[in-house]
Amino acid sequence: MSMNAAPSANRIHIGFFGMRNAGKSSVVNAVTGQELSIVSDTKGTTTDPVQKAMELLPMGPVLIIDTPGFDDEGQLGQLRVRKTRQVLNKTDVAVLVVDAAVGMTDLDRELLALIKEKNIPHLLVYNKSDLVAEEKAEDGAIFVSAATGKNIHELKERIAALGKSAEEEKRIVGDLIGENDLIVLVTPIDEAAPKGRIILPQQQTIRDILDSNAMCVVTKETQLTETLQSLGKKPRMVITDSQVFGKVSADTPADIPLTSFSILMARYKGFLESAVKGVAAIETLQEGDTILIAEGCTHHRQCNDIGSVKIPRWLRNHVGQNVNIELSSGADFPEDLSRYKVIIHCGGCMLPAREVMYRLKCAEDQGVPMTNYGIAIAYMQGILRRSVDIFPDLAKILDEIK
Repeated sequence: MSMNAAPSANRIHIGFFGMRNAGKSSVVNAVTGQELSIVSDTKGTTTDPVQKAMELLPMGPVLIIDTPGFDDEGQLGQLRVRKTRQVLNKTDVAVLVVDAAVGMTDLDRELLALIKEKNIPHLLVYNKSDLVAEEKAEDGAIFVSAATGKNIHELKERIAALGKSAEEEKRIVGDLIGENDLIVLVTPIDEAAPKGRIILPQQQTIRDILDSNAMCVVTKETQLTETLQSLGKKPRMVITDSQVFGKVSADTPADIPLTSFSILMARYKGFLESAVKGVAAIETLQEGDTILIAEGCTHHRQCNDIGSVKIPRWLRNHVGQNVNIELSSGADFPEDLSRYKVIIHCGGCMLPAREVMYRLKCAEDQGVPMTNYGIAIAYMQGILRRSVDIFPDLAKILDEIK
């Protein structure tokens, strides 16, 4: 996979924030070397977040996001400010652009406080420095001029340094396997499968296995038994799509570790432990309770869609009650979660880890348990312990779950 083909969720997200007419868009264009954003002397030219996936040297693949002015006015302006706050939730590095000729305003300080509150690595940038005679700013700030190019190279270097500190070397499965291990991947091909390709978590897992100098065999759930019988060595593990967990568990010998793409993705995104703890809330569901099933991407729902059809059916069968199901997708994650008894989230493959963890924190702050597709399905199929046995740190949590 080339750098420009890297999935957006795997790119460092660099957000540019500030007041209207501080020159955010001009700085973005100077940093990227492209006319990414419209530049105008009219305040509020950027009305929606503008994002561009690109390679930014010396960092590599990034997603650049230019946001509307934080001081936008009126009802429409408030919607733009809300979008700016949403962008912060998925930002790995925040660049706060201040008009050097005006200096820090109260709203600049409010925005900076919000960035710090979210623990986002950030950089304070004074633009239009060519218009001021004296440069006075707090420690760590940098003076630039998008108009003259002053310190733009230094700004890119500073952003790259922050991006490197924000990026952790995480593996989907590579740290759990060894060189020359054989991994069997089970990928159902049905009406819900994308035509002509396999889904992103499966692609990423294959790449991580190959990067580990291990081997993988890909098969459908209907051919798993024949696949295992035809192998010349015992697989290190079987990784399956969660929606066929039951069948795959029955067809996989007990001495072969089994997990799912969704469970591995929960670990990769940083909320596996919380997801395992949260799944116990399924047992507390009562008649009329409301469950949120949240997906990180938007797609055309098929007749047997996992989020809108299969999981609701399994839930109702498991609890023996008529529970209410609400769905959310893409960026439309509710702010008020108080009416939900439990949240069942997808693997989050299309979301940055920061966004996934933000959603988890929102749930925790409002006292709502949150789990994910793979964990919930394994629990309802009665195979949760087997599905997470490869993670010994979860043993104590599993012992507390009936």
